[in-house]
Amino acid sequence: MVRMTGTPPPSSLAPEIAARLKRSPDGLIPAIAQQYDTGEVLMLGWMDDEALHRTLTTGRCTYWSRSRQEYWVKGDTSGHVQHVKSVALDCDADTLLVKVDQVGAACHTGDRTCFDADVLLADTAPATPAADQ
Repeated sequence: MVRMTGTPPPSSLAPEIAARLKRSPDGLIPAIAQQYDTGEVLMLGWMDDEALHRTLTTGRCTYWSRSRQEYWVKGDTSGHVQHVKSVALDCDADTLLVKVDQVGAACHTGDRTCFDADVLLADTAPATPAADQ
């Protein structure tokens, strides 16, 4: 499927939900997958209206692959399925939080989460809040 910039593909997403979403110029919204019972952040994927509709109606996370330009259902090839427990829209309406029950690895590298590497800033000390004056 080739994505047309500025023209979202037809979707069955409920109009009242679609109207609330603030999408990127290419019609996408970031979707953070989080393990529902532990709070572990698993991965970030991208959804358009149709991917969100499929996620809400099937109970399985469906994402839009920006590199392959196609929809993919998490776990269809790997068996590492995401069973959707809830979907929430953030206060700015530009990010989704999808709470899932992750079966197996969430990351394409085989790791449980895509966020397992720490980034250290050696020359930066934590900021101390200034007292109100």
